[in-house]
Amino acid sequence: MRHQSIALIGGSGFIGRHLANALVAAGKNVRVATRRRSHASHLTMLPLDVIELDVFDHIELARFVEGADAVINLVGTLHGRRGTPYGPEFAKLHVELPSKIAAACEGKGVHRLIHLSAINADPNGPSMYLRSKGDGEKAVRAAAQLATTIFRPSVVFGPEDHFLNTFAVLERLFPVLPLAKPDAKFQPVYVGDVVKAIVGTLDLDAAHGKTYELGGPTVYTLEALVRYCGEVIGRQARIVRLPDALAYMQALTFESLPGEPLITRDNLDSMSRDAVLSGPLAPELDLTPVAVEAIAPTYLNDASLRSRFNVFRTTAGR
Repeated sequence: MRHQSIALIGGSGFIGRHLANALVAAGKNVRVATRRRSHASHLTMLPLDVIELDVFDHIELARFVEGADAVINLVGTLHGRRGTPYGPEFAKLHVELPSKIAAACEGKGVHRLIHLSAINADPNGPSMYLRSKGDGEKAVRAAAQLATTIFRPSVVFGPEDHFLNTFAVLERLFPVLPLAKPDAKFQPVYVGDVVKAIVGTLDLDAAHGKTYELGGPTVYTLEALVRYCGEVIGRQARIVRLPDALAYMQALTFESLPGEPLITRDNLDSMSRDAVLSGPLAPELDLTPVAVEAIAPTYLNDASLRSRFNVFRTTAGR
């Protein structure tokens, strides 16, 4: 167990809470950075340290990573203001922060850095999200003193996800769903498999300098996933396939509403590239990916009134 002390950035989110549990179960000493302690209240029952700090302050960040054997960065956002090549939120979270984390690690002698990116990340990609993710990867790779590993998952599903749960909620509420990009392809990966890959590569020398794509066993169109959610909950909405022009009008309307939008024009740009694996999973990950059908019914069927409010609360408050 060479990497025993783990500094986790972005540990209060959907993937982070699952990873924090797994690291603790693996006997690791875990510290989680959070802007406000209340954001990580769900982690305080675990035997780990929740530390309140501003991760963009280089002094506080350096203090946080000091003494860690490995740092894991999970921070990301799906939405942000528009800009060229991307807006300020994407620049701050996807590019500036990884750069600061890498510098802090090098400054404090931390050897190991694991960074969560996204499938199709590319500095020349079709969306601000993908371009900023690509530049964030470049910043991580530029840290020559670090043993880095980058993960590029397709859409991640699991209890409390904001993907399948959102469609299940919408199908409960509305008899008709106007669906943008219905033919966009995804290869959903179970959050437990993402966590297993991260934990399994912490001490794996073969993973140093590698970039790994993560996906599940099946490729679906977006329309097929929405229909599947309806089948599971027994509430099939009628899907109206939107042409691109109407889809962009729909996204622009959501962007103009208060709170976090359900979909943006940049999300549509991201979906112009299929979020599927370019090849088989790397054998050293030792993953047999779990299918959507094996997991989704265990939590979509439980998405009652409570989970309906949870989806919209997290969508509005992230």
